[in-house]
Amino acid sequence: MVLVMVFGVALLIAVLLSGLAARTVLSTSLLFLVGGALVSDGFLGLIHITPDSEIVSVTADLALFAVLFTDGMHVSFPKLRENWRNPARALGLGMPLAFVGMALITHYVVGLDWTTSFLVGAVLAPTDPVFASAIVGRKEVPAKLRQLLNVESGINDGLALPVVLILIAAAGPTSGHAEASLGKIALELVLGLVFGIALPYIVIELVRFRLLGAEPKLQPLLPLAIGVTLYAVCHLTHANPYLAAFSAGAVLTARSLEAKEAFEPLGEALAELAKFAALLVFGALLTPSLFGDLSFGGYVAVVLAIVLIRPASLLLSLLGTRFTRQEKLVAAWFGPKGFASVVYGLLVLQAGIPQGQEAFTLIAVCIAFSIIAHSSTDVPIARLFDVDDLAGIPAGHKGDDQRPEAHVVA
Repeated sequence: MVLVMVFGVALLIAVLLSGLAARTVLSTSLLFLVGGALVSDGFLGLIHITPDSEIVSVTADLALFAVLFTDGMHVSFPKLRENWRNPARALGLGMPLAFVGMALITHYVVGLDWTTSFLVGAVLAPTDPVFASAIVGRKEVPAKLRQLLNVESGINDGLALPVVLILIAAAGPTSGHAEASLGKIALELVLGLVFGIALPYIVIELVRFRLLGAEPKLQPLLPLAIGVTLYAVCHLTHANPYLAAFSAGAVLTARSLEAKEAFEPLGEALAELAKFAALLVFGALLTPSLFGDLSFGGYVAVVLAIVLIRPASLLLSLLGTRFTRQEKLVAAWFGPKGFASVVYGLLVLQAGIPQGQEAFTLIAVCIAFSIIAHSSTDVPIARLFDVDDLAGIPAGHKGDDQRPEAHVVA
């Protein structure tokens, strides 16, 4: 109950400060991260949460699923068909470059063995621009840039998971996750995609029967019911829930724009709540001892991961595209590490591999630094695109009818 109280107080403070945060470097995400750290064993000692606590994996898993489900709803298949090359470059070239680059730094700078180093690279490869919502959620920001970040972050979580599982197995498995064979991993991905496409498709077709359909006040609950059912089905069948969530959101929008518009306000609010809860719990893991356990080389690797590996890999993948120099730099910077990396990092820790604790410490500190860096720089960089009416708060010289889009990604 103490954790619930802390969450309620943090949520109240975040709402009261959200207007200020939308105009400054103040970050509501950082507020929950710091709040979790303050009430943990490392400071006030009000709550006791360890990496193996079930609440950690559950909240991170739910948050990632919720954010990816709402993300998928912002995918436009017609626009994607016209501009698929840029996301394909980021996923097919930028992501592998970041994966290999992080592995090299982890091995040579931190000193972990090759297998564990590549495992760290795979865990930190997925991006999570939910912490850069002032960039990806603005109509004023070029659509192709928003689409690039949206599609990249929505798909790369699912692409990284099989690599993570394979490398856990290679590093010395002691858990069921690590024993997954290549065939089993492929089956989980395929099942996730199938469930994510089939379930919303079938439900929308049922709604179109004359005798069926939701009354207006219950319409927002239809996509919610799909999401809850899909989450349960994926975990019961071991299908990939993240690929399922993103594809389900995209199919739902493609098949029923009305359902997407009815659910959008509720969906965005639920995704924000899940994100804040996961940040609070993750913050509770950020004790002084965790930061003290990371070597100097580990901190060097963290800084390089944020300021060098992601920017350089994406800039290389975007060579020859029609993005302006400013757009390329913004896209390269906003590659924050988030909930996917939290979930995969916990898999590494729970697998019991020889250097698992060292790998998790590096991963956790990198995620924390990334959240701080990216969630506190989104507003200043958004203003480079003349974004003045942030977070739905119109600037003095703009009309009251102007509203930004809700954030697009996780």
